[in-house]
Amino acid sequence: MTHVRNAAMALVALLLLVAGAWASWDSAQHVLLAKGREHGTLTVTGCTEKTCTGRYAPEDASSTRRTLTIEKSVAAEKGLTIPVVVKPGTDEGVRTGWGGGLHAWLPLGGALLLAAPLVGGGLRLPRTAWSAAGAGGALLVAAFLAL
Repeated sequence: MTHVRNAAMALVALLLLVAGAWASWDSAQHVLLAKGREHGTLTVTGCTEKTCTGRYAPEDASSTRRTLTIEKSVAAEKGLTIPVVVKPGTDEGVRTGWGGGLHAWLPLGGALLLAAPLVGGGLRLPRTAWSAAGAGGALLVAAFLAL
């Protein structure tokens, strides 16, 4: 019975971590693998509940794109200029640099924090749980400070 419980806890913890990594990769891939993609800066002109839009100034003068949207974050305010990379085939940008990279990995940080009690209590691996919680918390705090 103990092996079944441990397997179930490990499966749920693994599912949380995979889901966090999967959710993070949607934005993180554009930040980490930015070579060959369109780069520029976005000057925020307005925000809705989920996105911010603004004037886009491309690094490459041949770009015809003049406006861009970006996922809203706490740090996005009207008039702010943000370095971005454009998602291929869309008019959506992703913040680049340390702030953008850390912001993209926020779902993984949350998943690490959620999985820590399962690992510590369910699997009885307290050191591993504290390490996961510390890594998740450090990621969240670093993203907050970088933005």
